[in-house]
Amino acid sequence: MLLVVLISGSGIFTACDESGGLNIFTLEQDRQFGEDFDRQIRENDEFRVLDENRYPTAYEHLNRILDDLLESGFLNHREDFVWKARIVKSTEQDNVLNAFAVPGGYMYFYPGLIKYLDNEAQFAGVVAHEMAHVDRRHTTQRMTEKYGFQVLVSLLMGNNTELWAQILADLTVNLTELAFSRSDEYEADEYAVKYSSDTDLHPKGVAGFFIKLQDEENRPKPPEFLSTHPNPGKRVEKIDEVWNNLGRPEGETYTTRYQEFQNALPQ
Repeated sequence: MLLVVLISGSGIFTACDESGGLNIFTLEQDRQFGEDFDRQIRENDEFRVLDENRYPTAYEHLNRILDDLLESGFLNHREDFVWKARIVKSTEQDNVLNAFAVPGGYMYFYPGLIKYLDNEAQFAGVVAHEMAHVDRRHTTQRMTEKYGFQVLVSLLMGNNTELWAQILADLTVNLTELAFSRSDEYEADEYAVKYSSDTDLHPKGVAGFFIKLQDEENRPKPPEFLSTHPNPGKRVEKIDEVWNNLGRPEGETYTTRYQEFQNALPQ
């Protein structure tokens, strides 16, 4: 049986979170971690977060997609987290095919990835996948495993602020340091289909993303996050299985509308 350590005024107790994973963090600590991490991203010279005031049309599309997915009845923490999406550029590369999320609802999408995809259903599948990592609390589960109970108890009780700052800084630079497990990835794919099934977008959009990734001619370099992820073909099979179990719901792909989103990004 997996146990979770929770910090309270009266001591340390054990319990399980909603997804059954090992997690020492409370929801409030997830939110605080996300705020601190987001500040590190915005202050780090290796990233450039696109200003919403300079790119209002791009953010209108992004936020509309996010808002639609947030209406899903499959979410555990719709009201618990901030759910903030940002478009972020690498200062060293223009065509980074990547996206990532951190606890508390903060998610980051590279223009290279947005431009690489073919339609809104595919991109919404990626957004839903990152939402699932947040909602299923995968990052803080992996942190619990990586750093151990004693270190995290010290951090979360405020006894080692310098170490906490160092961990945040390291994770900001090395975004693959807390690579998700295969079970995390399969679960995020599963819930990407489920979240999308509550919108008018086709729920298999995330499968279209992985099908596209299998075509080597379409991508000069595999996305960074595929280095530790399951094989795209196997993921498509499991996505099909989830879709079939949901009753094979249909939806739109919105290619033209997605092109408007892509054209609103910096060229």
